Amino acid sequence: MLRQLTSSPKSRLQLSRKLAERNVPEDVAEAVLDRFEEVRLVDDTEFADMWVRSRSQTRKLAKGALRRELADKGIDPETAAGALEQLSDADEEAAARELVERKLRGFTGGEDRAERDKVTRRLASMLARKGYQPSLAFRIVGEVLNAVAGNAAARD
Repeated sequence: MLRQLTSSPKSRLQLSRKLAERNVPEDVAEAVLDRFEEVRLVDDTEFADMWVRSRSQTRKLAKGALRRELADKGIDPETAAGALEQLSDADEEAAARELVERKLRGFTGGEDRAERDKVTRRLASMLARKGYQPSLAFRIVGEVLNAVAGNAAARD
């Protein structure tokens, strides 16, 4: 159990599942987890804050995807909402823009309407999988594609 605590932060539900896998009686598991919470070895609020910070920076996940991940980890909706408050709409938009720009490095197309539509759908789908709202995804993709097309035209 201590190995679980030291490898990476875990939520109470994750630790509860690990104890159940090891056939620890439920009353003993609850007592252990209660004690861990008392001495702050397990803190779902701290875990949620850390999870949101880490996943939004490294994976560029949006609030929607982070909310789903926190629910999967057993974080209650109120705690998740509190952790998600640290992400502003501007942060989310900047992360989406960075993802699209990274995917479009070296892209020179855009003159062909069919190619542009295909790229738009693929990029918007990628953003949707990362939890971004469709309206934001299509807006950012359109803006970045227009900028790329403008830069390509300026080079010609």
